[in-house]
Amino acid sequence: MGSPIDILAQTAINLPGTLSCGVNWGCDCAFRQKDCCCGAKQFMALEDSIYTRLVALRMELHDVEMQTEALTKNTHIAFSASMAARSDSFGPFTTNVPIPYTLIATNDGNGYNPALGIFTAPRAGVYSFAYTVYSSVGATGARLYHNIQLMLNGEVVASTWEDNREDPEDSGSQVVVLQMRRGCQVYMEMVSGRSLAGNTRSAYNHFSGYLVYPDDED
Repeated sequence: MGSPIDILAQTAINLPGTLSCGVNWGCDCAFRQKDCCCGAKQFMALEDSIYTRLVALRMELHDVEMQTEALTKNTHIAFSASMAARSDSFGPFTTNVPIPYTLIATNDGNGYNPALGIFTAPRAGVYSFAYTVYSSVGATGARLYHNIQLMLNGEVVASTWEDNREDPEDSGSQVVVLQMRRGCQVYMEMVSGRSLAGNTRSAYNHFSGYLVYPDDED
């Protein structure tokens, strides 16, 4: 297939009959039908007009792409981490301590710090967090005694606890949705004097979160 001007030229040549072309009779043109005018100047003007419009549309599209990139920047934020399996207990401690979830499945946006067990929001928005806690004392009659808290900037948002001698093992899960500003921190905390009993399984002690949608604050 030729260029647009070639297509127009071939169309003009193939037109049957005689056309009335006003003042442009018999002009010297590379393509013209007998007894018809030369349309080169008109075609060139049309081609220039189309090209100019295409350039303008491409610039407008580029502006839209830039605006979209600005709106979606740093929106791919998600993490998922688990505690490493251990044969001993995690805790008890004399003070509340963050729980280290060191086995990283994903950390898009690098908001989660596995060394500290803390997620720091890279940007403002609404976030969803979930956690699962599992503890096993291994024998009936032993005491299950744990208290796990989800913390936002040092304040308790949700907690899961157990204190009984009836079950050799127990688990619990929660999901919370939080409005956060950039720099806000979320982490899981073990309450002082409590412990996750021995034989904890990495797949059963899990902490995750992701950005649901961003705010315009950033």
